Order: sequence, then C-alpha cells, then structure tokens
Amino acid sequence: MIHSLSGGVIADVGYHTFAKVVFREPAYADRPYWYLCPFSQAEAGDEALAPAGRQGTLLRGTIVKVERNVSAQCSPVPMNRIGELAQWYPQPKKEETAE
Repeated sequence: MIHSLSGGVIADVGYHTFAKVVFREPAYADRPYWYLCPFSQAEAGDEALAPAGRQGTLLRGTIVKVERNVSAQCSPVPMNRIGELAQWYPQPKKEETAE
C-alpha cells in the first residue's frame, strides 16, 4: 500500500498470478492473450476457459506461461483491460513407474 504524505492511501499494490493463453479458434489463434489466473495450481500445458473478444465469449485454450506474484503495476496488460480465467482444466499428472 502506498500512502500520501497527508495520510491517505494513493494505491493498494496487489500481487496477482497471470496466465498467457493460446486459442485454437481461428479468430483468436493469431497471438497469445494474458488473463488474471485465480487458480494457484495452474501450470503451463493446462487448459482453461477464458473470455475472448468484445462479447467475452468463453473459449477453451492452452496455458503457455504462468507468472506468479506480479504486482498490478508491472502486469503484462493494464489491469483495467485484463480478463480473468473462468475455469481451469489441469493436465493429469504422469505417474512415474517404479521398477
């Protein structure tokens, strides 16, 4: 939290987790998109349901990168323009075979 000299609060510095998602839909497959990620266990390779376009249509995409503990001031996208992942689909963990 940043305080002014007069005692008020200027800004509340929050820390967030961001996920970079790519979609298979042709209209959104041109580049990756950043989202707030409320799922602490999300990893690259997992899939997620995220809003896309101006209407916020929910599309399933693949998470290609996760950045944790990023301040709102250093977010990859301005905080007033970023969407949030709606659902998270973790990839099944591969079990190691014991021989």
